Amino acid sequence: MNFSKPNLNIGVIGSGFMGKTHVYGFAIADRVFDLPYKLNLISIADVNSKVANSAAKKLGFQKSTANWMNLINDKQLDLISITAPNSLHKDIAISALKANKHVYCEKPLAPTLNETQEMVEASKRTNKKTQVGFNYLSNPMFSTAKEIISSGDLGEITSFRGIHAEDYMSDPKSPYTWRHEPVGGGVLADLGSHILATAEYLLGPIKQVMGDCTTVIKKRKTSDNKSKKIKIDDISRCFIRFKSGASGSIEANWLATGCKMKHDFEIYGTKGSIKFSQERLNELYFFSANDKKNVQGFRKIEAGPANKPYDRFCVAPGHQLGFNELKAIEISNFVKSINNEIPEPFNFSSGHRIQKLVDTIHRSSRQKSWLRV
Repeated sequence: MNFSKPNLNIGVIGSGFMGKTHVYGFAIADRVFDLPYKLNLISIADVNSKVANSAAKKLGFQKSTANWMNLINDKQLDLISITAPNSLHKDIAISALKANKHVYCEKPLAPTLNETQEMVEASKRTNKKTQVGFNYLSNPMFSTAKEIISSGDLGEITSFRGIHAEDYMSDPKSPYTWRHEPVGGGVLADLGSHILATAEYLLGPIKQVMGDCTTVIKKRKTSDNKSKKIKIDDISRCFIRFKSGASGSIEANWLATGCKMKHDFEIYGTKGSIKFSQERLNELYFFSANDKKNVQGFRKIEAGPANKPYDRFCVAPGHQLGFNELKAIEISNFVKSINNEIPEPFNFSSGHRIQKLVDTIHRSSRQKSWLRV
């Protein structure tokens, strides 16, 4: 009897932070989950031959190239994984779809709403599957939170407060990079997209926004020591109103000195509340107004085998999943969608939706008014 699986041959574009994360995610998913395909890392592309060749050797690829079009034209490949700078996402993704390949693209989907719309239209002209990398949504604690909300244990949801804050731009002397270009999208697209995706994952569509996008550090030095004006936001806040009737706020901040990974939310209802911090990503805190007054308080829900698919990684509770495991969960679900077992978890249309929120918040900030999404 032949138990061999068909191959899913993968090409990755970019070998930086997220490129490595994709590679680790593919490797983990291939071994942890009962997937319908064998995941093979075939080719990697990067900025030049030296970088690409070094990445291939370190990360276990068979081939490397300095030209991403070589991956598009490689008939051996079934899936293109895009971790290149945001400004390249559209051209790579549309080329890959035209070449009859599945596409896994890091967020944000693209810098502008027009570009993401083009990507959605390209995806609809093919039967290939797409995925946008919002791996925080793959945390078992998020699905647990959603179950608590859906069960009615919190009662009627009244408010949401969310933040994604890091400090990698907090030093005014740190240099000007591609992230400071308008095509980089600013902090709202870079970090705010995550907390917007979380808000809608947990509480449904946002219908109105009132944004306030600010540039605190007005200029930065370029690599050749010239001063360049900053035209994008580095702190953005927004009041939001959900279709459900709940309201709330979000913040995106890459000047948050001391914050390394603050993707946090609080949700309040008439019967209880929940709160979460990405810095303790295996924990969810739940308060119930139904508890006796003398024992009321937030209880810690600690991730364990009952919070699936934690059980795929470890049989013991409290032993912790990490960032790369969340990527592996995201990849496993995308692979299952390629095999038509489940719908696409977060396809290009979903990524376009997040960009629409980002775009509307930016317009709201400029107009200083509430806008309907």
